Amino acid sequence: MEENQNRIEGTVETVIYQNEENGYTVLKLDVGEDLVTVVGCMPGVAPGEALSAEGTWARHASYGEQFKAEVARRGMPTGEKAIFDYLASGAVRGIGMATARRMVEEFGSDALEVLENQPEKLTAIKGITRKRALAMGEAFRLQMGMRRLLDFLTGHGLPPQLGMPLYRRFGDRALEAVRANPYLLTEGELSIPFGQADALALELGFDREDSQRLEAGLSFTLRHNLDNGHTFLPRGKLLAATAALVGGVEEPETLASALDALLQQGTVVEEEVAGEDACYLAQLHEAECAVADRIAAMSGGELCPPENLDQLIRRIQTAQGITYAPQQRRAVELAARRQVMLLTGGPGTGKTTSLRGVLALFEALGLDTALAAPTGRAAKRLGELCSAEGVTIHRLLETRFDARTGRLVFAHNENDPLKADAVIVDETSMVDITLMSALLSALREDCRLVLVGDPDQLPSVGAGNLLADLIRSGRVPTVRLTEVFRQAAESAIIRTAHQVNEGTPPSLKNDSRQDFFFLRRPDPAAAEETIVELVRQRLPENMGIQPQQIQVLSPTRKYAGGTASLNRAIQAAVNPPSEEKGERRFGPYIFRQGDRVMQVKNNYDIMWKTPDGLEMGMGIFNGDIGRILEVDNRREVVTVDFDGHLVDYSPDMLGELEPAYAVTVHKSQGSEYRAVILTALDTAPRLLTRGVLYTAITRARELLVIVGDEGVVARMTANSRQSKRYSGLRARLAGGE
Repeated sequence: MEENQNRIEGTVETVIYQNEENGYTVLKLDVGEDLVTVVGCMPGVAPGEALSAEGTWARHASYGEQFKAEVARRGMPTGEKAIFDYLASGAVRGIGMATARRMVEEFGSDALEVLENQPEKLTAIKGITRKRALAMGEAFRLQMGMRRLLDFLTGHGLPPQLGMPLYRRFGDRALEAVRANPYLLTEGELSIPFGQADALALELGFDREDSQRLEAGLSFTLRHNLDNGHTFLPRGKLLAATAALVGGVEEPETLASALDALLQQGTVVEEEVAGEDACYLAQLHEAECAVADRIAAMSGGELCPPENLDQLIRRIQTAQGITYAPQQRRAVELAARRQVMLLTGGPGTGKTTSLRGVLALFEALGLDTALAAPTGRAAKRLGELCSAEGVTIHRLLETRFDARTGRLVFAHNENDPLKADAVIVDETSMVDITLMSALLSALREDCRLVLVGDPDQLPSVGAGNLLADLIRSGRVPTVRLTEVFRQAAESAIIRTAHQVNEGTPPSLKNDSRQDFFFLRRPDPAAAEETIVELVRQRLPENMGIQPQQIQVLSPTRKYAGGTASLNRAIQAAVNPPSEEKGERRFGPYIFRQGDRVMQVKNNYDIMWKTPDGLEMGMGIFNGDIGRILEVDNRREVVTVDFDGHLVDYSPDMLGELEPAYAVTVHKSQGSEYRAVILTALDTAPRLLTRGVLYTAITRARELLVIVGDEGVVARMTANSRQSKRYSGLRARLAGGE
């Protein structure tokens, strides 16, 4: 691909494709001597418009040279032909080719001025009523509002992609809203970095100690730290972090006053929690309190168990061909006696057997039970283990995205609860406080809840430390399975996982009879070469494990042995370019038919369908892994199969995908793979922890191979440090007894 910075100008000849949701457009531009294909975010652009674009040239393998517009400035069409082309294109709702011709015949080059400012004059044209004339004028004014908004954004160096969500939220007041408060660009669906919004505000004349600026900085700091797992920040830490973010605040009291204003508005809530002056975003405070209150209520008192409980359990054991160990039997009995319970334990301790027993008990009691997990892969695995359908929590609650607020909403809540009599949630360590609050609010008052998970795995990506807080509070009835069964203990994977969890350096001696191997490759280049060889040749030929059943994991995205470099190398080895395979370049990636890819952000609006087209739904979520079925460059579509959910990605959406031959350990949570290859090379110390190593090991079902430096494995095993998360859930539950 050849790329050169350039600028082109011309008149829009035709619009080939336009995504109305985000404004991504493919068009032909008449530059005088030739027609040029231009692609980029240009919402509402129509034939006849003057267009000036800045960007790069790229040569497409099938369609030749294209211009990728990074910034596009549009001018209204001038001259009767250009105005007719513009109106006849359908750019203005209610105006087609015949009406456009009559308007130009009647008003000539003044047609657009009449349409915007004097639409009632359109009644002079036969067939146009006053009502229709005013509607056409209103539609055109709305479109001009979008144009002016985009001109404003691009003129200040902001991405035009902000235009569509701003317009969905504020309508024709969008530009006015941004001028009045540029910091709203840091919120919700928009979420640009604070520095970009701050630069715009300062350009518009905002003072460095303006109350809006300081309040926005405080809110941004709290939102940013949700990604670090904190549901709150202590007041002192919040003020210090925000002071560093905004800079230029001479008196500390000024920032404290801004925080007090947010407290008065109710945007932020301050409360003493576990000895800290805790500052929460209002919605996080509400979520944490709601979880604490509902869990405490569900934990109080015992249910009346069936009189024939012992007989029921014996019947279940006979049906499953098993005799429960004491801890497993206790789990089944507890599920009969308590409305909420926790079931925890490491690999090989019988969680699956216990879970099947609990589910069989609920079925025997006539309870309608829903199985759910945080991710699609975890839900699918849960369903397979229990021989029933498992769904994501988002799908169970029926996710919706509120474009007005930029927030997630669910169809099921306290006003429309789930019909289920019982809900079993697996991989609870991955559930954040906001999602748990939504789930609890959707449960009927008498609904039972069983939370299953391994507290030694990494905590959720989102805010909170839910599973650990619930266990440590001592408030929730808990069964922790600790006995490693003999058959499981024969697995070197399971033995290694428990050794690491106990802080004991694992044995790295190889035995051909084992399911765990260590390959010493301290040099990053040699490690990468070995990993590619394992995926491409050694495991398929020697172990019968095909590349699509192998998952490479790394603690890091960057640096030596990171997923970025590994993905490029593995793709070249197992899915090289071919004339039979379509491919498309986006940023640093080439997406090719047959590639394994991962969705890297929650997208609640994206539509999926089943291969037979009989079922459709919304939402693909962060961490979902799929395979590229087709790259159709004519239609500008990449089709990905996420375990039977087919999604069409237009070019502007490809930023939500990444190659997934290698993924980070954090991204692998909730998944299980037939074979796992883990890189163990020197990288940032915060990533080389016992939790990361333990989580990676427990992703492997049949085979684990660690490639790297034994010293790194030892350091990870010894490093039990966990990042501190500010969360008040444990204190609320413990203090409520």
